[in-house]
Amino acid sequence: MTSRPSRSKEIIQQLIENSSTFRDKTEYAQDKYIKKKKKKYESTVTILKPTCRILALMYHGREPGKICHLRYDMLAQMLTLANIHAGSKVLVFETCAGLVLGAVMERMGGYGSVIQMYPGGGPVRAGVESFGFPAHFHDTLHDFPICHVNALLAGTLDTSAKDPNTDATQPDVAAEEMAPQPTTQRRDSLEDPSMDTNVSSECGDQERERGKDTKAELKRAKQEEKRKRLAAAAARLEGRNADGLVIASRFHPCPVLMSLLRFLAPSRPFVVYSQYKEPLVDCFTKLKEQGGTVNLRLTDTWLRHYQVLPNRTHPVLLMSGGGGYLLSGTTVATEQSPPATSAPDPSQEPAPKRLKTTES
Repeated sequence: MTSRPSRSKEIIQQLIENSSTFRDKTEYAQDKYIKKKKKKYESTVTILKPTCRILALMYHGREPGKICHLRYDMLAQMLTLANIHAGSKVLVFETCAGLVLGAVMERMGGYGSVIQMYPGGGPVRAGVESFGFPAHFHDTLHDFPICHVNALLAGTLDTSAKDPNTDATQPDVAAEEMAPQPTTQRRDSLEDPSMDTNVSSECGDQERERGKDTKAELKRAKQEEKRKRLAAAAARLEGRNADGLVIASRFHPCPVLMSLLRFLAPSRPFVVYSQYKEPLVDCFTKLKEQGGTVNLRLTDTWLRHYQVLPNRTHPVLLMSGGGGYLLSGTTVATEQSPPATSAPDPSQEPAPKRLKTTES
């Protein structure tokens, strides 16, 4: 959609005619001059469907701190290294305003399940809302607080527990029945005019009590809904058969990675993003010491844009200094050796060799 195309063309044509040096310029310089003037005087608005690449470019260009300076090429590598595809079960822990989570959901196409592990009081999904996914996409999304991971691994997480403040917030039915009825108060007020102020104050108190009861009911409903979501996510995690793990956060990834790796099935990929190299070096060393992973790689991507035009192809002078680092690998099943104190099984011992006798 272009605003006033004829007017902008007239302005550009007038500038060309009034320019004393335009005819002396080369063909390439004239094209550059016209493009520069079009950019200044022509207002063009193009409406595009939001995609992972467009949102990554927008966030990185305007607010890179919100997405931990995650570049769009690094995001594409994360989706490839984690083998994100439709029908898989993926664990995502990120503090990039929901951009990584939205990219995973877009790649899966509404099939499979995504479990978002979030810190704090609730998940952040501002970037997910920008994608404009259909309703059935959100049915595949689950959330689980990272603070409950250790309890889930230890088997001590109780998803059926009720809020201890529930009984305290329930209305007292007996007290309401014993309270004076407003009809009797009105009869008394007709006999005694001084009771009008007391009746109005008691009515105000009753309205406030009803408001408190309504807020308490809404709070209990939200807590029950949150408990159901927690139970559903815990049921999906208890199988420990996730197909992939994606981590991109501002926190140190080592403790999170070591805990969430236990939810992956054998021979499944994982990828960790960090803006700095040192946290990933710690993760690399820890994984080497612990075992259970193969094909560990710590990589850095170098990106530079090129201008591609006839006889004018060259790299752009300005480029991104760095897009962060990636740690990727694959989980494997580890065999548990028998304890050293156990006695050997006699049935598994080799049979003694027969000695040859020499005939005299």
